[in-house]
Amino acid sequence: MTGASLLSVRGLSIALPLPGGETRSLVSDVSFDLRAGASLGIVGESGSGKTLTALALIGLVPDGLAVEGEIRFETTDMVSAPERQRDAVRGAGIGMVFQEPSAALDPAMRIGAQVAEALRISGRLARDEERERVLDLLAAVRLDDPAARAGAFPHELSGGQRQRAAIAIALARRPRLLLADEPTTALDAAVRGEILDLLAELTAREGMALILVSHDLAAVARTCTDLLVLYAGTRFEAGAAAEVLAGPVNPYTRALLSAVPRPRPREAGRRARLTAIPGAVPRPGALPPGCRFAPRCAFRTDACDAGEPTWRRVVADRGVRCIRVDAQTGEIR
Repeated sequence: MTGASLLSVRGLSIALPLPGGETRSLVSDVSFDLRAGASLGIVGESGSGKTLTALALIGLVPDGLAVEGEIRFETTDMVSAPERQRDAVRGAGIGMVFQEPSAALDPAMRIGAQVAEALRISGRLARDEERERVLDLLAAVRLDDPAARAGAFPHELSGGQRQRAAIAIALARRPRLLLADEPTTALDAAVRGEILDLLAELTAREGMALILVSHDLAAVARTCTDLLVLYAGTRFEAGAAAEVLAGPVNPYTRALLSAVPRPRPREAGRRARLTAIPGAVPRPGALPPGCRFAPRCAFRTDACDAGEPTWRRVVADRGVRCIRVDAQTGEIR
């Protein structure tokens, strides 16, 4: 990822303090840069730390967790800055789209009133100007008949329509970065594609950066320029999305891609049998010795248990955490 960074993350760690002064690591050694206008996909299985990392970016990590490292959005460090400064970034700097729109929307308020409320945070508009802006936002997210949708309550909309309304609210203050945490999980396949295309269109048109948190590699391939793969709370591979997906070097990324269903040759429309990754993501506090993916890895050797692999650069601008990857070729040694 080249160019000036809109968002720079360095050494992010999140831990749960335990009695006796000990801590339980939930996220560790996560670093990346995101330039203005770029799009980053953060992927991994459930339990890999994707959502917790996303919440840290906007300063919304649950109370009781300890956050260390640096998350710098433009000039504001979202870890160490006073709450007043971090709050000023939310909405105006970073817009957030959550996984479940029903939880993000107020069930007792009409959609138009919720979009208008987001607009008013930046200052009052004349009544006619506010209504016009609300309708423009609802039209921008491709809600049919914006005037009718503005007068509806959330329960009167479909799941896809509710997510579009939530995106309109996130866009109300014209953020420079849109952070979408699993925004299509609760939607059917056809609507998922529509929402992903909408996010790509909006970010390109408005010049926004995008972070898409997802377990769906196809969604990331469709939407993002860059990719960060997390496993058990830390980064395992990073690079240009097209390059990582075309030629993954980390065994975990390879395993994730092998688990994606694909049509069988000469059998159009049929899906190949999935290659499941054995076992499960280890729980925080129960990491195996050495590489945390080793117990599930097809390329494991005894050396993998000797210590946690360091993060290093391989094959040009690719980052990886694996001792088996050759730095020059990206092949497993």
